[in-house]
Amino acid sequence: MHIEVNGTCLWFDVDGLALVPDGAAMRERPTVVLLHGGPGSFDHSYFKPDFARLSQEAQVIYMDLRGHGRSEWGDPASWGFEVCADDLRAFCDTLGIARPVVYGHSLGGYVAMVYAARHPGHAGALVLQSTNARFDLGRIVEAFRRAGGDEVADIVERVYGGDRRSVTAEEWARCWSLFGPWVTGDQEKARTIVNREINAPGLELMRGFDVLDQLARIDCPTLVCVGELDPITPVAAAREIVDALPDGGARLALIERAGHFPWKDAPDRYWPLVTEFVATATAARMDSGRSASVQGSSATP
Repeated sequence: MHIEVNGTCLWFDVDGLALVPDGAAMRERPTVVLLHGGPGSFDHSYFKPDFARLSQEAQVIYMDLRGHGRSEWGDPASWGFEVCADDLRAFCDTLGIARPVVYGHSLGGYVAMVYAARHPGHAGALVLQSTNARFDLGRIVEAFRRAGGDEVADIVERVYGGDRRSVTAEEWARCWSLFGPWVTGDQEKARTIVNREINAPGLELMRGFDVLDQLARIDCPTLVCVGELDPITPVAAAREIVDALPDGGARLALIERAGHFPWKDAPDRYWPLVTEFVATATAARMDSGRSASVQGSSATP
């Protein structure tokens, strides 16, 4: 499906119901909006079919960010985290999604943090999965050095330092294999619509990304989740996010023996964690909404 918002056309898909029968009433369930990684090299498709599991507790919306997948691509020079964050707000408002649970993975986490900081009070909750609030090239390079040695560290420094064209596909494959026990392979790549034109400008924006001083504006429950073995968004980066968020508003979850895609590496531990967070983070709002509905209702004798 496509929808026109904020001067662009966004593609989205849906798993699960927002309203379900509950006795004599219709019960509202939370809506989770999934934001994928990138830039340019991914779309929503690698979330499928795994994230359909969340539809047991919530409505799940897969959205391709502008410039990605089946959404409108536009001018690569106009792409940015702020415009994607504003797209998200406009998307939810246009569809009538109140207080969404925004799940941002990797680059999607960048967008989720900018969105929540720019639009306080809009999100019901955040899940920041395998992401950075501050891009630290040195920290990333050293994490890969520990995981794969000096040659791998040199490749990663060239890729993320601005010399991507000097790296061969074979060299990058060595680095990609270290993102975790499971990484996307040929099957996932074949499903993905890639926008190569946005990769270079997107990486340049990533290199300058730093929203640590903005995280204090985020006013919703936040789960910050990281795989123990993830070198691109290491544990130190997750702790940094939690420390910058308002006191009491964030929870850190470290998934042992998992990498950048922990739902694949440790599904038995991952899904109960995320499902429980989605349910409990939105329960108070749902209860409040039902109470208001009952108080405002009238019966015909």
